[in-house]
Amino acid sequence: MDATFLHRLQFAFTITYHYLFPQLTMGLGLVIVILKYRATFKGDVVAAECARFLAKLFALNFVMGVVTGIPMEFQFGAGWSRFAEAAGGVIGQTLAMEGVFAFFLESSFLYLLIFGEKKLSPRAHFASAVAVMTGSWASAYFIIVTNAWMQHPVGHEVLADGSIELTSLSAYLLNPWAPVQFAHTIAGSCLTAFVVTASLGAFYTLMGSHQAHAAKLLKVGVIGGLVAAISMAMPTGDLQARLVIKHQPIAFAAMEGHFHTEDSAGLALIGQPNMETMTLDNPIVVPSALSFMTYQRFDARIEGLTSFPREEWPDNVPLLYYAYHLMVGIGTLLIGLMAVSALALWRKRLGRTKPLLWALMLALPFPYIANTAGWLTAELGRQPWLIYGLMRTRDGSSTVVSTGNILFALLGYMGLYALLSMLFFFLFVRIVGKGPSVTPVAAEAAT
Repeated sequence: MDATFLHRLQFAFTITYHYLFPQLTMGLGLVIVILKYRATFKGDVVAAECARFLAKLFALNFVMGVVTGIPMEFQFGAGWSRFAEAAGGVIGQTLAMEGVFAFFLESSFLYLLIFGEKKLSPRAHFASAVAVMTGSWASAYFIIVTNAWMQHPVGHEVLADGSIELTSLSAYLLNPWAPVQFAHTIAGSCLTAFVVTASLGAFYTLMGSHQAHAAKLLKVGVIGGLVAAISMAMPTGDLQARLVIKHQPIAFAAMEGHFHTEDSAGLALIGQPNMETMTLDNPIVVPSALSFMTYQRFDARIEGLTSFPREEWPDNVPLLYYAYHLMVGIGTLLIGLMAVSALALWRKRLGRTKPLLWALMLALPFPYIANTAGWLTAELGRQPWLIYGLMRTRDGSSTVVSTGNILFALLGYMGLYALLSMLFFFLFVRIVGKGPSVTPVAAEAAT
């Protein structure tokens, strides 16, 4: 194992673990706003209790996100010093904006959301929930602009010494890749939050406790989850795929397992990439579907991997292929689950349909898996580039950190995050075990 591989492994481990938490808080902010709106403007006491309950889970995940996010900043200098030296003048803009503007907006108003309900008017407390959601979404946008520039660099100039200088802040912030990636990411985060909400509602329904709250959580989670799941595919997923095929056609071919250029290309639903024969083993293919989905023409030509130089290919085509298909497969199953659950909810049968309740409860980890697979697809697809078309990954890592030091740090992160996971699990179970607090009005609504 060379140092660059270990640097990538360490960054992948820490960023994957970190993203488990903000992907929930970004979506959960919207769920809380919906419930607070019902409580503030419709007098819905049960919704107020549910919002207060979910705010505790938001705070727990926010703290975990902060603790696991701080090491990410240090890794740019420790593991990727050549990248930081060359591109720091560009990516430093949005990383600073995220900390100075978005993070402080979110954290300041989170205090008011958790501790200020009795001191603020109902409308002011609702406004604090909106501010928390706005802060979390703004934070996401600044981080995504950073990543979007690495995927599709704009608004810059490469100087004679190899460093990269920002020439247009507006071009950087309004990179055409960023809004699409932001919308797709937020849709994924909202899907996670709505599925978690529905899962909690299903859990309480099956346990026979907090019935009024369980019904509210189920209703909000299922309806919101259906909207989020569909929007993950259309339009945000489709728009993201169009950007990839336009600007990163090699990544697109690898994602689809499409090795050879052909007209009327079929869509592979399943199969195993064989890198020796440059084919998919045991494929199930829908004829001409890939051409139609990509260009809205059944006879359209799709470029295959073999049409591009081998040194430009992603360095792990099978993993990229599987990550992409795992994301799409889970997303499709969640659309189906949410559609069936919404139909049962409309018919007022969801609370009595135990198989659906069990499916909703057990679905909790799957949006996390899908979101993680989606980010793996984006990052593996950009390879072998660290900044697409400008800097290769091997040219951005630190050269003075030995493999032994990297392994030592990686094992340290694993041990620390194992302890944090146990603490998080204990606190999560404690919050869920207590459930939403019940006022006399809410108790009356349950009867």
